[in-house]
Amino acid sequence: MFSWFWSVLGKLGLLSKKGKIVFLGLDNAGKTTLLNVLKDDRLTMHIPTLHPHSEDLVIEGIQFQTFDLGGHETARRIWKDYLATVNGIIFIIDAADPSRFPEAYEELAALLASEELAKTPICVLGNKIDKDTAVSEHELRRAIGLTENLTYGKKYQPSSTTRPLELFMCSVSKRMGYIEGFRWLAKFIP
Repeated sequence: MFSWFWSVLGKLGLLSKKGKIVFLGLDNAGKTTLLNVLKDDRLTMHIPTLHPHSEDLVIEGIQFQTFDLGGHETARRIWKDYLATVNGIIFIIDAADPSRFPEAYEELAALLASEELAKTPICVLGNKIDKDTAVSEHELRRAIGLTENLTYGKKYQPSSTTRPLELFMCSVSKRMGYIEGFRWLAKFIP
């Protein structure tokens, strides 16, 4: 079934898009877990990412070169080295750990303040919504400063002058919500 699906996409010319995206966010947000689910459809436990690593993936018919850069404080210092040539950013936040929202807010605000990223689409994933301690989308938006009037909207609007930025709630472990974020991001990939 999947091979049929990919062949149809290829015939329609929808497999010709290519992009370079980075997975950013604090440690333990789910970046490496998401990358492995997308790559191998496996959910496994991981040690914290100590060194950046790259994977080539096809998601929603688009070829992505992805970089998981780690989220611990030391790893965050090298993020800027990977951002100059990216087509998009996946910024993952643990929606079940409100104690880390201020730190996530600071890192996201630094990305948003970067002039070199002014036109780079940023898909924020509020991960782990399947946990009892997870906050609602409204609460997460408020905590990280992404009120709906400041984000792009989940529907593609090519004439919009608003920065391409949107929040999607998801659960990587339950395999839900993140594909919508990738679909949204893919619309901005040339």
